[in-house]
Amino acid sequence: MMRVPRRRGIPPANRSHIMVHVLARITAQPASADAMREILVELVAQSLKEADCLHYELFQQEGAAHIFQTVERWTNGAAVDAHMSTPHVAAAIAKGGALFGAAPEILRFTQIA
Repeated sequence: MMRVPRRRGIPPANRSHIMVHVLARITAQPASADAMREILVELVAQSLKEADCLHYELFQQEGAAHIFQTVERWTNGAAVDAHMSTPHVAAAIAKGGALFGAAPEILRFTQIA
């Protein structure tokens, strides 16, 4: 008899405490890619020091070096809110303000399965 593995969904009672995944796409002006990369690398280093930050990676798009993507994992939505109000996020926004080629696209996801 073949056993079918049970799906391990997240019980409804625990959904308010589930991790939040954040994907942020940051587009710099093409001539500002190097400067934006420096700002974002520092942001990653500071963000990883936050108690509720579980994972924070930065990627640069191949063939379009001015486009960056973060992949983040936080303990919950409140942690993301707190992160967005930290001095290091404010500093990155202030330093990068004139370098943006488009408004950052920040999306939150919660795991459902």
